[in-house]
Amino acid sequence: MKNILAIMALCIATLHVNAQNEGTGEDDFGSWFMYFGTNKVSDKWSVHTEAQFRYYEMASNFNQLLLRTGANYHINDNAIATLGYGFIETDPTFSAFDILGDDVFFENNSISEHRIFEQFILKNKVWEFKFEHRYRLEQRFVQDNYTNVSNTLHRARYRIQMTLPLTDIFFLNFYDEIFINLQDNAFGQNRAYAALGVNVTEDLSMQFGYLKNHFTGANFDRLQVGVFYNTDLSGLFKKKE
Repeated sequence: MKNILAIMALCIATLHVNAQNEGTGEDDFGSWFMYFGTNKVSDKWSVHTEAQFRYYEMASNFNQLLLRTGANYHINDNAIATLGYGFIETDPTFSAFDILGDDVFFENNSISEHRIFEQFILKNKVWEFKFEHRYRLEQRFVQDNYTNVSNTLHRARYRIQMTLPLTDIFFLNFYDEIFINLQDNAFGQNRAYAALGVNVTEDLSMQFGYLKNHFTGANFDRLQVGVFYNTDLSGLFKKKE
């Protein structure tokens, strides 16, 4: 009797895990919670800081942690060059468990990535519309933490962003960004974004937006909350006369 119950329990567990794995999360609204900071340290230099917490569902079912930093060189008010580093930890599956082969279950599969990037930003204004063109190259050092398989990937990204002030407090923000792989299968993904922004203080703003993330054969909807904190710390580094 015990053996029969054990077999029944195993069958139920197998069906449950298989049902979970059939979902990819495309039918769910995911969520991204983001922080971006630009801290000016001199007339020409600033430090970029960034943290993103991404979920397959609304504030649950972890998808990705992204931490990024970089040094910005301000060529002028409308041109910025950046060299930076990012660390990314990703759960690649929507379900809590993954299936390896026919009968092996494992939990908390993850992919770790160390990333170096070079970036160039150009800004311009047309009437009240503020445009930003961001060009980025990435060298990605990726490791599957379950199989210990490592790979080096290269990618190019281009983002065009438009900001429209509505009042001194409220603004609209839109962008479209395409990702191009510099190896097989050139198209990586495309992100289209729209948001309402709020200037909380002179240094602090927030955006509440929607992102359509398109991959080959898959589309994901993400609600985003972003906090932007840009400060001028250059006075702390100047010598007192």
